Amino acid sequence: MTVVGREKKWWKQASVYQIYPASFCDSNGDGIGDIPGITSKLDYIASLGVDAIWVCPMYDSPQIDMGYDIANYEDVYRPYGTVQDMETLIRETHARGMRIMLDLVINHTSDQHAWFKESRASKDSPKRDWYIWKPAKYSDAGERLPPNNWRGNFGGGSAWEWDEATEEYYLHLFATEQPDLNWENPVTRRAIYASAMEFWLDRGVDGFRVDTVNMYSKHQDYPDAPVVDPRTPFQPAGSVYCNGPRMHEFLSEMNAILSRYGAVTVGELPCTPDMAKVIKYVSAGEKQLDMVFQFDLVDIGFGTTHKFDTTPRNWTLPDVKAAIERTQSIIRGTDAWTTAFIENHDQARSVSRFTDDSAEFRVAGAKLLALMQSCLSGTQYIYQGQEIGSVNTPKVGYPPENYLDIDSSLYYKMVQERCGADDPAELDRAFSAMQHLARDHARVPMAWDGKAKYGGFSEPAIKAGQDVAEPWMKAHPLAGEINVAAQLDDPRSVLAFWRRMLAFRKEHADVLVYGDYTGLQEDNKETFVFLKEAQGGSQRALVVLNFTKAPQTWTVPSAEELGLAAQDTVKMTRILSTYEGKSDGQTLRPFEGLVFTVGA
Repeated sequence: MTVVGREKKWWKQASVYQIYPASFCDSNGDGIGDIPGITSKLDYIASLGVDAIWVCPMYDSPQIDMGYDIANYEDVYRPYGTVQDMETLIRETHARGMRIMLDLVINHTSDQHAWFKESRASKDSPKRDWYIWKPAKYSDAGERLPPNNWRGNFGGGSAWEWDEATEEYYLHLFATEQPDLNWENPVTRRAIYASAMEFWLDRGVDGFRVDTVNMYSKHQDYPDAPVVDPRTPFQPAGSVYCNGPRMHEFLSEMNAILSRYGAVTVGELPCTPDMAKVIKYVSAGEKQLDMVFQFDLVDIGFGTTHKFDTTPRNWTLPDVKAAIERTQSIIRGTDAWTTAFIENHDQARSVSRFTDDSAEFRVAGAKLLALMQSCLSGTQYIYQGQEIGSVNTPKVGYPPENYLDIDSSLYYKMVQERCGADDPAELDRAFSAMQHLARDHARVPMAWDGKAKYGGFSEPAIKAGQDVAEPWMKAHPLAGEINVAAQLDDPRSVLAFWRRMLAFRKEHADVLVYGDYTGLQEDNKETFVFLKEAQGGSQRALVVLNFTKAPQTWTVPSAEELGLAAQDTVKMTRILSTYEGKSDGQTLRPFEGLVFTVGA
C-alpha cells in the first residue's frame, strides 16, 4: 500500500525558485527591482530546470519591513509595478510551463492599511476588534506598563505599542508598524481570505508561501513569557504565541478555500521543536498545509536570546546532521511532507555560513551544498543567487551603515545604546555576527553581469541605453567575480552544477525526492554520510560529503547500515561528484560531495 505522503504530485517533486522583487532585476533603471524585471528573466529561470517561482511580497506597502507590512493586498507597490504587470508575470510564467506562488502575509498588516486606520480611529470603531487591543497594566508605583512582557521580533522592545488617541496598546509581534490582526473575529478572517487569497487566486496564482503560519491564534489570556534574558523587561515569546489553541481550526478553514483552486501551500513554521506538532500541520489527512519550512538547519549557530548574540560558526557538523535528521524524519511512516532548503530572504548566504567563502574554496563549497540539498527528500527551494554561489558581503568594504534591514539595524542600535559608542570591542562583536547572519546578505542586488554598472542589476535598462541609478542597497563588492554572465557558458561553474543537480534530482526522484533518509556516522565532525532509500527498498543511494577544506578519508558503511543483509557483498557505483575527474574514492577532496548507487 502506498503511504499517502509518498503519492506523487507535481509540487512534491518540484524545485521552487524564490525571488525577492527589490533585489532581483531592475527593468527601468531606477535602482529598485521590479515585476517587469522578473518577467524579463523568466527564460533564465526556466533554463535552470525549476518548476515554479515564489515571489516575495510585491503588494502596496510603506516598506518598513520590505513589503511584509502590507497596506493593500489587492494592489502592487508602485516602484515594483502594477496589478497588470503581475497578471503579465503570471501569464508568462505559465507559458513557460512553470507555476507561480506568492507570499501570503496575514498575521499582520501595515499600520497604513485602511483596516487598521479605521480600527485605531476610536474604541467604538466597527473594525476595532479586527486588531488586538488591550488596556495598560500599572505597576505598584503607578507606572503604565504593556499588557505582558513579550518582546517584538525586531530589536529589544515590547511587542505592544501605546496608542495615545484611544489609550490602549495594540499588539505587533514584528515592527511597531505591523499590527497583528485579530483572528478570533470571523468577519476579519473572511475579509483576509477574500482580499489576500481569492483576489490573487482568481488571477491564476498557483499557491502561497504562508508567512508566520503558526502565529494567528493567540492564547486569549496573553500570558507572560518565561524570563530568559534578565537584562531586559521584555522576553522572547515565540514559545507562548506560536501554535495557539485555534491554529488548526483556522488553517482548516483556509484550506477549504485554497483547495477549491487546487492551490499549494508551504507554511513558515518557527518555534515548533516538537515533531508531532509539525506533522499535524502537514499531515495529508488533516487538510491544512501541504508542507512547511522548519528552521532547524538555518537557525544553527543563532544566539539564545537574539540570533546575533553569538559568534560566527558557532556549530559543529553533528549539529547540522541532527537538524537535517529532524526535518527529514517527519515523512517516515507518515502521510506528511517536508521541504529541503538552506537559503531564503531571511537567511545569510549558505556558502559563508556552512562552508568557506574564500576565493579558493567558495565554488567547491557551493557545489557541496547544492549536492546535499538536492539529495534531501521533500520539495526543494532555491533562493535567487544561490544557483551562482553567492556569498555574504565581506566585513571589510561593506560597513554597518550599508545594512538596511530592520532586524540588523535595530540590533546594532540596541548594542550601541546598551554599551555606548566607546566600546569598540562590543560593537565589533555585534558587527561580526551581522556579517555572518544578517538577512541583508540575501537582499544585496542580484549580480547579472560583472562587467556592467552595479553588477548589471539594471541590465534591461542598460541594454536599452538608459542611464541607471545606484541600487537601493549597495552592490556586492564581489559582483565582478560572482555573477550570472561569468557562469552561463562555464561547464565547471556553480550555475552549471546546479542545473546538473536539478536534472539529477528529477532523474532519481523515487530515491532522492520520495525516499527515506537515514543519517550514518553521525558523530563524525568532518564528513557527512547519509543513505536514501526508495519505498520498498527498490533503490538506494549513498551521499558522502566533506565539510572541511582539507582532504578527508571516509569509511564505507557496513551492509547492515546500508539496509542490506549482513552477509551481502556491498556493491557501490559512484554516479556523481562535485569535482571533475577521477579520485581514489576513499579520500574526499576539500568540500567534495559524492553520490553512489548501493546494491548487493
